[in-house]
Amino acid sequence: MTNRRGIWLITAVLAALCLPLQGAAADAVARVTIPGAPKCEIFPSDNVWNERVDTLPVASDSSTMVASIGLNAYLHPDFSSIKGGDYGIPYNVVGSSVSKKKVKFQYASQSDKGPYPIPKSPKIEGGSDRHVLIVQRNTCRLYELYAAHKTASGWKAGSGAIWDLSSNALRPAGWTSADAAGLPILPGLVRYDEVAAGAIDHALRFTAPETQKAYIYPARHYASDSTDPTLPPMGLRVRLKASVDISRFGPQARVLLTALKQYGMILADNGSPWYVSGSPSAGWNDDDLHQLQQLHGSDFEVVDTSTLRNGS
Repeated sequence: MTNRRGIWLITAVLAALCLPLQGAAADAVARVTIPGAPKCEIFPSDNVWNERVDTLPVASDSSTMVASIGLNAYLHPDFSSIKGGDYGIPYNVVGSSVSKKKVKFQYASQSDKGPYPIPKSPKIEGGSDRHVLIVQRNTCRLYELYAAHKTASGWKAGSGAIWDLSSNALRPAGWTSADAAGLPILPGLVRYDEVAAGAIDHALRFTAPETQKAYIYPARHYASDSTDPTLPPMGLRVRLKASVDISRFGPQARVLLTALKQYGMILADNGSPWYVSGSPSAGWNDDDLHQLQQLHGSDFEVVDTSTLRNGS
């Protein structure tokens, strides 16, 4: 009888541990941090990057916006394993020992002066954008640079932004960042550590070939001269339709697609249609990720985010 009671108690405890967490406990589990900086959460839980949008209504202009991005264009992972080169946007994590450097900016009036804690040999995105993303773990600040180059006279960049990861503050209206939309880049990346853990609990970043001379919350900047209302504004948020069957996809792709249903992705830059941004990692299964190309613009819808605000 004693043994049976003991087994019953163990079973009850285990069952309780498996129950879904509610309220503050659920928030504590869902908070997003970076490997190497476990005390630095990527913005508060009530930041729009960390808010689910699967229950929000479809925007009235959804069909028009999706068509302008590309109904038949396929979803593309803009990242891969590091085999053959770094494809994606890498990030750096540094401590207080890294000295801060002055950076000369092309767009100085809309850049945060710094200085920036750039390590001796930072990971830099390949191609022309040359983004440098740096998390300083002792201060929980995110430093981002666009078009960064080290010259004989020091560091130069197109633009730069510094983010307090514990704050919901946005850039001033009309300001760019290291991204065209005036948004942070790191919070929107697909990262291997999250996929390996089984869940992505934030929105992702994506690009579109042509955008409007407009932006919507939380974006702060546009990168177009066109006033065509059929083109998407920066900050547009889309999600994968709930009706799309993702059971046929591999495990890595399935985690990403689940996030696209729950959190969606935010338009942050001009580029190829439906390119979702991520960080390179040797852990990526490229064959698995290539399955994403089975999905097209017609599988997405635009979310009405008019009620979604930081801290709401």
